[in-house]
Amino acid sequence: MLLIKPSPTLKPLPTAESNMEKVRIDKWLWAVRIFKSRTLSGDTVRQGKVRLNGAPTKPSTAVVVGDRITVQKNGFSLQYEVLRLIDKRVGAPIAVTCYADHTPEEELNKYKDWFVGKAGTEFREKGTGRPTKRERRTITRFKDDFNEDDDDF
Repeated sequence: MLLIKPSPTLKPLPTAESNMEKVRIDKWLWAVRIFKSRTLSGDTVRQGKVRLNGAPTKPSTAVVVGDRITVQKNGFSLQYEVLRLIDKRVGAPIAVTCYADHTPEEELNKYKDWFVGKAGTEFREKGTGRPTKRERRTITRFKDDFNEDDDDF
């Protein structure tokens, strides 16, 4: 029987349950993937776009289980409840178990309305190449006219 000693350089995998009592709000927002970077998370909190239980907060403010967090992000007001505390960034399937999304339906519909039709690309026949300057101006005029017609509704 071969015995293998654990390597001192290997770190144990993060456990699913955390024994922490509190975590910095900027670190928690980053860890649960609300923001892409810790710097962005901290800057947003500093700008006053994050509220903890209805009150403005600082990046160093501690979050505990049960806290309500409101985040103003890209013109949308997102509301979350802290269910678990983590301080290391984890994958998306684990991150969603750490909070409950309490964002109102109106905000979610606002996001859906904004997002609809944004992902589609324009079609151009194969082999026609890039539009010439004249074609591009015609396309731009057409789009502007089309968008002005939408404003009438």
